[in-house]
Amino acid sequence: MSILRQCPYPATLVLAVALFVVPVGAQEKPVDKPADKPAGKPVPAPAPVPEAKPIDLVLCLDVSGSMNGLIDSAKLRLWDIVNELARLKPTPNLRVALYSYGASSYPAATGWVRKEVDLTEDLDDVYKALNGLQIGGGTELVARVSKAALEQQKWSQDPGALRLLFVCGNEPVDQDQQVSLDEVAALAKKTGVVINTIYCKYGQDNEIAGWARFAAACGGKHIDIDQNKAVRQVVVRTEFDEQIIKLGEQLNKTYVAYGREGQKRAANQLAQDANAAKAVPAPALGAAPPVGPSAAAIARAESKATALYRNSAWDLVDRMKEKDFDLSKLKEEELSEELRKLKPEERLAFLQKKAAERAELQKQIAELSAKRQKKIAEELAKQPRSDTDKALDEAVKGLIREQAKGKGFEVPGDKP
Repeated sequence: MSILRQCPYPATLVLAVALFVVPVGAQEKPVDKPADKPAGKPVPAPAPVPEAKPIDLVLCLDVSGSMNGLIDSAKLRLWDIVNELARLKPTPNLRVALYSYGASSYPAATGWVRKEVDLTEDLDDVYKALNGLQIGGGTELVARVSKAALEQQKWSQDPGALRLLFVCGNEPVDQDQQVSLDEVAALAKKTGVVINTIYCKYGQDNEIAGWARFAAACGGKHIDIDQNKAVRQVVVRTEFDEQIIKLGEQLNKTYVAYGREGQKRAANQLAQDANAAKAVPAPALGAAPPVGPSAAAIARAESKATALYRNSAWDLVDRMKEKDFDLSKLKEEELSEELRKLKPEERLAFLQKKAAERAELQKQIAELSAKRQKKIAEELAKQPRSDTDKALDEAVKGLIREQAKGKGFEVPGDKP
C-alpha cells in the first residue's frame, strides 16, 4: 500500500507540503564567494643590479723641485677624485696605484722612478704614500715612469675594465734617452691602458705640444693645469661640514678589525683621517688661517660613505659582504678582542648590527653631502671665473667622466 493511501490528508495537500518543506540546514543562505578579480598586469621582476666593472687608476706624479703645488693639490683633492668615481653607474671596483718620479734621491738605474703603492683597493694605503712624498730636484723621465707602471702592475684582464694611467709633471716629455715615447705608446696599446698627460704650466708653453702628442699616441687626452690652483682656491663653507665630519668619526667605530694586519690598518685609517684634516691650503699673505674642517677631511668622510671605500682585507663588516665569508673559519687569535669576548653564536649578530649602523651612517653622510654640494655649486656660480686653467682634480675628473662613458659607465647628471 502506498504511503499516500495511508495518509488521512488529500494527496494534493501532501504534494504541496513536500514541495515547500526544505531539509534542515537548507534554509541557510549559502555564502556568496567573492567573484574572482580580473587578472591584473604581471608585476615585473626587479631589475638586476649591474655587475661592477673594474677601474684601474695609476697616478704618476713628478716630485722634482718645482712640483710642490702638484703634490699639495693631490693631497687636497684625491678624495674628490674618488668621490667623482663613486658617481659612476654601475659603481666600479676601484684600484689605485701611485708612482713618483724625478727626485734626485731615487736610484739613477730606475730612471729616478719609484713605485709607491701597487694597484690596491685600500685607498688609505694610497693616501699614506701620497702624504709621504718629498720634493727634490732631479731628472723627469716621463717615458720611464710610464713604462714601469705598464710593466709592473697587474692590470685587470676584464674586457670591460677601464685602465687609466695619468702622468703629471712638466719639463720636456722626451728627455729619456733609453726609453722612447713610441715604445711606451705601443706597450700601452698592447696592454689596453689609456695614458693621459697632465702638464703643470710654468711659463714654458713650448713644451706642451710634446705632452699632447704622447697622450694622443697612447689613446689618451692631454690637459694643461695650474698646479697651484687647488692650493689657492677659496673653500666654500657650509652648515653641513661639521655634521659630515662627526658622522665620519662615528663611521670608524663600525669597523671590526681581524687578522694579523687588522689593528695596524685600523690605526692607519685614523692616521689618514688626521692627514686629510691637515691638508689645508696655505692662507694668502696677511690672511687669517681658514676656520673649520678642511675640505680634504670632508671629502674623505664622504668617500668613506661610498662603495669605493672597501676594507675587506682587514675589516669583518666589509669581509662579510663577500660570497665565501664564513666567520667560523677564522681562528680565535685572528679575531679582535671585542669579538673574542662574545660567545661564538653571538658574533655574527654583532657584525650584522655593526653593518646596519654603518649603512645608516653612510646614508646620512650621502644625504648631507648632496646638500653640501648643491650649496657649494650655488656659491661658486656667484663668483667670477678669472682663469681658464684647471686644477689637478678638475682635469682628472673631467677625463675620467669622458673615458668612463666609452666603457659603458653612466655619469648621473651629465648630458649625453
